[in-house]
Amino acid sequence: MRWIIRIGAGLAVLVLLALGLMAMVPSERVAAALSAQFEGMTGRKLVLEGEIRPRLWPVLGVTTGPVSIANADWAEGAAPLFRAESLAVEVNLSALLGGEVRITGLVAERPEINLERAPDGRENWVFGGGEAAGAGAVPAPATGFTLDRGTVRNGSLRFADRQSGRLVALDDVDAVLNVPDYAGPFTLTLSALSGGQAVGLDLKGGVFSAFAAGRVVPVTLGLTAGSTRIGFEGRAGLAPLAADGALTANLADLPALGQLIGSDLSRPGPGLGQDRLTVTGQLTLDGTGAAFLREAEIVADRNRITGDLDLRPGEARPKLSGTVTAGPIMIGAVRDAAPEGAQTPGWPEDRIDVSALGLLDADVAFSAPSLDLGALKLGETRGRVTVDRSRAVFEIRQMVAYGGQVTGDFVVNGRGGLSVGGRLSLAGMQTQPLLSDLAGWDRLIATGDVQLQFLGVGNSVAEIMAGLKGEGALELGKGELRGLDIAGMLRTLDAGYVGEGQRTIFDALAGTFTIEGGVLSNSDLKLVAPYLTASGAGKIGLGARELDYRIRPTALAAEDGTGGVMVPLLITGPWSDPSYRLDLESIARERMEAEAKAAEERARAAAKAAEERARAELEARLKQELGVEIAPGESAADAAIRRAQEALEDEARRALEEILNGN
Repeated sequence: MRWIIRIGAGLAVLVLLALGLMAMVPSERVAAALSAQFEGMTGRKLVLEGEIRPRLWPVLGVTTGPVSIANADWAEGAAPLFRAESLAVEVNLSALLGGEVRITGLVAERPEINLERAPDGRENWVFGGGEAAGAGAVPAPATGFTLDRGTVRNGSLRFADRQSGRLVALDDVDAVLNVPDYAGPFTLTLSALSGGQAVGLDLKGGVFSAFAAGRVVPVTLGLTAGSTRIGFEGRAGLAPLAADGALTANLADLPALGQLIGSDLSRPGPGLGQDRLTVTGQLTLDGTGAAFLREAEIVADRNRITGDLDLRPGEARPKLSGTVTAGPIMIGAVRDAAPEGAQTPGWPEDRIDVSALGLLDADVAFSAPSLDLGALKLGETRGRVTVDRSRAVFEIRQMVAYGGQVTGDFVVNGRGGLSVGGRLSLAGMQTQPLLSDLAGWDRLIATGDVQLQFLGVGNSVAEIMAGLKGEGALELGKGELRGLDIAGMLRTLDAGYVGEGQRTIFDALAGTFTIEGGVLSNSDLKLVAPYLTASGAGKIGLGARELDYRIRPTALAAEDGTGGVMVPLLITGPWSDPSYRLDLESIARERMEAEAKAAEERARAAAKAAEERARAELEARLKQELGVEIAPGESAADAAIRRAQEALEDEARRALEEILNGN
């Protein structure tokens, strides 16, 4: 029985102690202290609604009803900066026994946090100090604000940036803030959902009092969004936003990052960061909104770019400028050894996304030892990229390509759709590797110059090629056309001189062309070869990848290059498998037309000769019988009239003389 009595006595003591401690917790005083301390630090009113209940277990403190923090007076809308269904406040027991209210913990249930940046740059989360407490107010504790553990459960966060028009939304927010010493280090961890993607924040800072006032303090930050990981270690402050330190970023999930920051970011294509995209360097934020990245290293798939970049705010969008140097650059999917080009049934129809051009403007100089664009392989390249309102211009200052040089510019315009264009000058280009890479066609072997101006509109390669328009000129030196023996065809009038082992050697080839609706048209092709000359005209369907071309070769028979056989050659069908046919029907038709023309000429000549003979006979008779001579260019009738007039004049003169002499 004794132990039962002892247990009962112990329970009684515990109950009495609990009741005593409950009475010691000044609920109203705790709430007033919290409100006064918060308003004194921030200048914002803290409203605690409903019943404030003391709590003894598991930690001494109070629990409130709904709580809110007033928004800035300039903020749009009526929503407060902070609102929660309830707030649990924890206090330090030993400090309380000494007469001091020291808050060690806060728990906010289902809070709503509304952050806003005004068009003029003001931010509603930047607090100013409040006025001095009035008479009767509870003063803030001299030790400053402390918070062993501040917790947010199942909250939401909205950030409206009125400057950029972006809206950031986070749901299911769970966060923990630790400030064990107001003048000491602090930590903040956060997890949430952004557009269904998991995001997280891990922040460690040096001096909380300075950081809360907006000043720069030592900071270590880790941010995750989907599979994106961003780290920063250095110094940073919030008012204004300033930082200086080492940046490491693994941007493996740009869509998730874009969702987090309120921008539409798409997954990059091959070579641009589809499988790997990392950024490192020394980051500086100067407090004006500008960012500077020095000793930057950007790795996009197998490409590595280094240099210095500056990002400054602009009226409509930020502007990126700088100078970068790259290693060998490969853009596009890794291809098989066999060229695709003409072997594929058509151009790719995948939609080309250039929405990233609208995120910022740019002016960046670049250089690279080589540039592989998938369809084209280029050598040492130096140039400049400028982006203005979703329109990118690639200025080519130096580009080694296929044994020659390329200069000019290439434009990608993403304003209201996609269009591409350019003005390119290719000097000393080797045609076989160029056409092999571009179209999978390796039968033309020569070196020459090409001038090209083009414009295409569409959201895929297929659409662009189908609507391509432009103009250009081609001039090649000595070379050969493989798979076709034009001279053999002329000698035998046999179109079978095609295929492996056949070739046409030439000394020069030149022509001009126009492009309209994806069709290249040419009418002045000239080819000069040791045993023949040829002219060409026809169409090449760039969109449909088809040929409809006519070559008129003439075999040289005489030493002076004249004479010989001329047989038109028709080349038709798809690029991948064209057909060759000698146009013998046109030869017969042309011969018939030539013979008809010759017969007509002979008839005209005979008629003219008969006319001349009749004229000669008439002139002889007029002279013999009437003494009339026909002057050059004068008709017989005119000569007869003239002779009659002269006779009448002579007769009148004689009559007049007789009359006068008779007198």
